[in-house]
Amino acid sequence: MNVETVDQGFVVELSPNKTAGVAVGPRAAVTRQGDVVCTYMAQSALGVNDFVPMLARSDDQGITWQEQGPLWPRLTGRQSLFGSISRSPSGILAAYGISTPIDRPDEPFWSEANHGLKQNSLFWAVSRDDGRTWSDPRLIPLPLPGSAEAPGPLCLMRRGRWIGCYAPYNTFDPAVRVDRHQVVCVFSDDEGDTWRHSVMHRFAEEDSGGAEAWVIELADGRLLGTSWHTDHRQQQTYPNAWAVSRDGGCSWSPTRSTGLHGQSTALAALPDGSALFVYNQRKHGEIGIWLAHVRPTDSDFGVLSNQVVWQADTATQHGSEVEHRGWQDFAFGEPSVTLLPDGTLLLVFWCVQPHGRGIAYMKLRTSLLHPPKYFGSQPAVTRFRTVARTPGVFRHDR
Repeated sequence: MNVETVDQGFVVELSPNKTAGVAVGPRAAVTRQGDVVCTYMAQSALGVNDFVPMLARSDDQGITWQEQGPLWPRLTGRQSLFGSISRSPSGILAAYGISTPIDRPDEPFWSEANHGLKQNSLFWAVSRDDGRTWSDPRLIPLPLPGSAEAPGPLCLMRRGRWIGCYAPYNTFDPAVRVDRHQVVCVFSDDEGDTWRHSVMHRFAEEDSGGAEAWVIELADGRLLGTSWHTDHRQQQTYPNAWAVSRDGGCSWSPTRSTGLHGQSTALAALPDGSALFVYNQRKHGEIGIWLAHVRPTDSDFGVLSNQVVWQADTATQHGSEVEHRGWQDFAFGEPSVTLLPDGTLLLVFWCVQPHGRGIAYMKLRTSLLHPPKYFGSQPAVTRFRTVARTPGVFRHDR
């Protein structure tokens, strides 16, 4: 796969002159009107349980961005919401993620003693006006004991089913027994009124589990799910995991190795039936963000190409370890990739690098996509514009 960088910059660039304010978890989608919207989470400080979902909008295919503000201003300080955006085939936008109550200011969401998240729930919401207004978040009760880690968006299938996934985590209560050897799939056939669940990934290795899971619908109707396969003892590095479903998430193929040793993962389906698999790389090979072109069968991940598309100057902010337990010092992460109407790819991610901090973007042109066939006849954008800057300082807390 040939990949060319068309443009790069920041959706939101944070000033290094402040000592508070963070931004994480960027995801992008294309509206029915052709705008590109990017959601991300603002947070007061590292590790604090006060995530606020924000939205920025671009009317020129991701070159310049305007901040729209919080999705739910009235919930700020009451609910900590970490979510991701996606689009249905009809153009409705959906937000999906985790909702954690805020009991007191500046409280943590993570317990190092129990390696757990404060008890939370899944949530969903929709926008029918291209992201300008949103329904109130509705909770999805967790089907299993534990908290949820759910960085990936809803997959809104062509047949109408909604699919989400999450990794079970310990809570603050050591008495709660959590089966962490899995990634769970939740699905609804009535637009979120009721939900069922299945096991998307099952890990046989002792003291291992999933994180940063993602699910998409391929062109042939199969579901593809991936995740970071973590070793809770921090003694071994597992390749990323994957599985497919032929029945809309009711059952899944055996969990297999992608053969790729990354961390956070994200997916995008391509019109020809293949997919893009984007992931962080902080340890093996060139440090940065990698993009693989894959064509999964039921038993083979089908890696056709795999290459670095963004090189990091540093893997961590202060030189700490790059394993999962060093997450509070990571210097980049949570990439996602979106197909744009002009035939390019939009890659968004957070970074804390010498050249800048914030929610970064890259526009990529690839030989896999051709605007006249897949997107229309818009010319590819090749110019560079200065992006709007937002004061604050960026550190990653996931």
